[in-house]
Amino acid sequence: MGFICMHSPERRGAHIGAHTPGRMANWDLVRIFLEVARIGSFRAAAAHLNMSANFLSKRISALESAYRTTLITRHVDGIRLTPEGTLVLEAAKRMEEASFGLERALGQTTPALSGEVRIAVTEGLGTFWLAPRLVEFQRAYPGLLVDLKCEMRSADVLRLEADVAVQLEEPENPDLKRIKIGRLHVVPFVSPSYVEIYGMPKDMDDLRKNHRVVIQNAEQTKGSEMYAKFGRREQLGFVAMRNNVSSAHVWATSKGAGVGWLPTYVPALGDPLIPLDLGAKFELDIWLAYHPDAKKIPRVRQLIEWTIQSFDGRKYPWFRDEFVHPDDLQKSYKGEPLVNLFAGFMKESRTKVG
Repeated sequence: MGFICMHSPERRGAHIGAHTPGRMANWDLVRIFLEVARIGSFRAAAAHLNMSANFLSKRISALESAYRTTLITRHVDGIRLTPEGTLVLEAAKRMEEASFGLERALGQTTPALSGEVRIAVTEGLGTFWLAPRLVEFQRAYPGLLVDLKCEMRSADVLRLEADVAVQLEEPENPDLKRIKIGRLHVVPFVSPSYVEIYGMPKDMDDLRKNHRVVIQNAEQTKGSEMYAKFGRREQLGFVAMRNNVSSAHVWATSKGAGVGWLPTYVPALGDPLIPLDLGAKFELDIWLAYHPDAKKIPRVRQLIEWTIQSFDGRKYPWFRDEFVHPDDLQKSYKGEPLVNLFAGFMKESRTKVG
């Protein structure tokens, strides 16, 4: 995920040639070994690190040659660690934690509100909600470089994949600081263009028998769980489209591919989507996760506080614990006009809420 800082080929060759038993290992090589060992496959690790499997294999071979020992054996279904490799893996984990501590300590010496801040978030919340807000944040703090990572998997903030993570699953690691900052309420919506062709679903039985749906299958969204609860029939002939990211899911629903389950704030994006009262809504809590030491860094502390405010249900009713019907959002919301809040995604002139 971009956390490995590799040297130039010339520098790499010089480092490898300098390795002899008893000398400090090249941390770049150790980090590659650590990733391959954790993932269990050169191919999967290569995809994760955006490098070639052959390159990773050569790096580990260089590490093994420097210390005259075999750390990994190759098999058709992946890799296996030798006993020596297992010992090195544990030592490498300790080296990694020490390097993260060093990076956090150095980060605290950076002048306040300058430098880089990294926030990881699910693709839908990142694209439709945080990205526009982050423009305002960066303008308020022009000395910051904001790195926004929108992915459906949860970022590992302990391993510094991000300074702050916003996710739809409660973090399990007890070493993380975690705060519930809001809740997504997800209900079925349909577009007017769909209704013109298929009509309006009357209830869930009518939906299953006579209509089409679009679903989102991705980490954190619980699309499979939702379908198991509400679908209750074979997908073929009923599911018109499956999407793995929220933006494609929103577009498929707004263009009339089928009935789609979306967060209650989505109609404010601009298209006149129609919420369906079919008794088929569900909730996803929104969690903020970060390393406890991260808040000691002024720029990260500011990002944390700003992120919490961005999901404040007192200001943004669609993030409250209690359900607010999409038709009532306009009455519950007391901030700037919704057309301005979500401007840019759809045709602003068609914005309707309620």
